[in-house]
Amino acid sequence: MRHSLILAFLFCIATPALAQSFDFPKEFRTQAVATNGTTIHVRVGGQGPAVVLLHGYGETGDMWVAMARELMRDHTVIVPDLRGMGLSSKPAGGFDKKNQAKDLEGVLASLNVDAIDLVAHDIGNMVAFAYAAEHPSRVTRLVLIDAPVPGVGPWDEILKNPLLWHFRFGGPDMERLVAGRERIYLDRFWNEFSATPARFTEAAREHYAAFYALPGAMHSGFAQFAAFDQDAVDNRAWLAAGGKLAMPVLALGGEKSFGLTMAAVMRAAASNVTEGVVPDSGHWIMEENPVATVKLVREFLEGH
Repeated sequence: MRHSLILAFLFCIATPALAQSFDFPKEFRTQAVATNGTTIHVRVGGQGPAVVLLHGYGETGDMWVAMARELMRDHTVIVPDLRGMGLSSKPAGGFDKKNQAKDLEGVLASLNVDAIDLVAHDIGNMVAFAYAAEHPSRVTRLVLIDAPVPGVGPWDEILKNPLLWHFRFGGPDMERLVAGRERIYLDRFWNEFSATPARFTEAAREHYAAFYALPGAMHSGFAQFAAFDQDAVDNRAWLAAGGKLAMPVLALGGEKSFGLTMAAVMRAAASNVTEGVVPDSGHWIMEENPVATVKLVREFLEGH
């Protein structure tokens, strides 16, 4: 009932064109999976080997519509909303990425899925990395796109970038500052991290801003960033214990964003890394150059 009411609210504030632009193919179903002390909203469609698509901050699983439409031809495509984001529930805590990997574990158990390809962007990278580190035998191929992993590779240098001040921005006063101004706050991300801000369309901005205006959503977003210190501790402990990902990894960066730095990050934690660049794109790869992004991901998943 809760999800139905939220969907009805979002539909009412959206234009018809907006509502259509974020529709997954009709073959997809949605379900709410109760797991690990939260409820994860999941979209599932297609047939074949399973592939999971994880979104990041400033978006929801809806960012993956074009990717899902392509991959569903020969994959079972699973698209969750991360804890506290989109239509998933908004718990008070549990935002460290090892714990969110348990969220994904619960989703996969509910779907009776054992092995997956795992594709992620932004904060989704961090959850995907934690899951792959904990369950290496269950991840066939791993794609991480345009965001660092706490504690891995040049993490400390990346933190010095002034564009990333939001990593330390959070808490109740910050929540009060952005209450009712979610769109203003998010526009800063969509503009500054784009090569071409106009490609992150007004329709997309309205769509995602509505989700982040839901009760508890901005608290959850700040909590995702606040957990980075613990994430770095966890990842460094894993590396110090001899952790190294053995599955094939594609490290993709936007040409005008992380670029080949993504490969430098992942070579510190994985032994089989393929580097790649999404051309003519900043951070928002599925808005700025979805055709190239889908092509690069599909070719990697096919083993090319």
